[in-house]
Amino acid sequence: MIRLFAVHMPPEVDAPLLQTLHSGYIGQGPRVEEFERKFETWLGSKPHRALSLNSATSALTLALRLANVEGGEVITTPMTCMATNTPILDNRATPVFADVDPATGLIDPDDVKRQITPRTRAIIAVDWGGTLCDFDALNEVGIPVIEDAAHALGAHQRFSAPPHGWFTCFSFQAIKHISTGDGGMLVCGSPEDYARGKLLRWYGIDRDGDRTDFRCEADVSEWGYKFHMNDLAATIGITQLDHVDRIVAAHRANAAYYLANLPAYVKPAFTSAQAEHSAFWLFTVLLPAHERDAFMSYMNGRGIQVSKVHARMDDHTAWRQYATRELPGVTEFYDRECCIPVHWALRPEDREEVVAAMHDFGGRA
Repeated sequence: MIRLFAVHMPPEVDAPLLQTLHSGYIGQGPRVEEFERKFETWLGSKPHRALSLNSATSALTLALRLANVEGGEVITTPMTCMATNTPILDNRATPVFADVDPATGLIDPDDVKRQITPRTRAIIAVDWGGTLCDFDALNEVGIPVIEDAAHALGAHQRFSAPPHGWFTCFSFQAIKHISTGDGGMLVCGSPEDYARGKLLRWYGIDRDGDRTDFRCEADVSEWGYKFHMNDLAATIGITQLDHVDRIVAAHRANAAYYLANLPAYVKPAFTSAQAEHSAFWLFTVLLPAHERDAFMSYMNGRGIQVSKVHARMDDHTAWRQYATRELPGVTEFYDRECCIPVHWALRPEDREEVVAAMHDFGGRA
């Protein structure tokens, strides 16, 4: 089976991980701080804007808390993972589903603008497959934008920090470009949000301040969460960052091969301009809707693992109360989309087999 995803774990992580394991400090400690600073340097972010967390879901939850969305509305897309929108409910806010561009699956800024009300507190934009949303257009709205960049590690160019009031959330879950076992990173647009977020990720406790008792916290002015990353995960992340450029380059090289060899009936779910910066965690193709399920069955039968990856959330029973209108772009995209293997571990013969199978499906009697 040519699998859709591959877990990257470099062997040179073994020694530092074992050292951390027996260091006597396996919670949030010096390795967490080292990972955050190294990530900021790699990303090109301003110093002291990155907060490592136990998951990207926690990053989204914390970003929404920092955006003060409680009691308001958050405009988002249903074409995403559950992890994107469950944090809206965790923050006691109401999700408002906007439509997507049927050619890319990315949230439609024009439809976002149509959903703005006096209760709108934030917008969540998902970089589907690693392709960046139109953040210039979204920023025109003047409402904090939370970028779900779980698919998009390595897609950002000349990244300094999100604009003030913005947040970018990255994922280090098992099958992402790099993994820390599980984990996430929140990059804050302002030093004030960073400082508040640093408190809230550990119950609201100031772990850097002076204490008369090293185990007894000082006054907590705002309750928080247990969202912090630990030193074991951070140690893995420190090593993984030495490989991230190579990994993303491999994804892009595999995507370039597909783009040069796709059969005519298959359309990539991104423009050529978008492809220049995509991290290609997914390579999504659009098929004729009446052929999509047959294509998936055929490819899996050929030993090539393909998937839609995410179902549209407004089809789930738990979310139907928020499906208040038709979303034709979501419907068209969801009925046509399928993801093929594009990961860093593909061999040349693997991607050749993927292309051959796609051509054979199109040429079948």
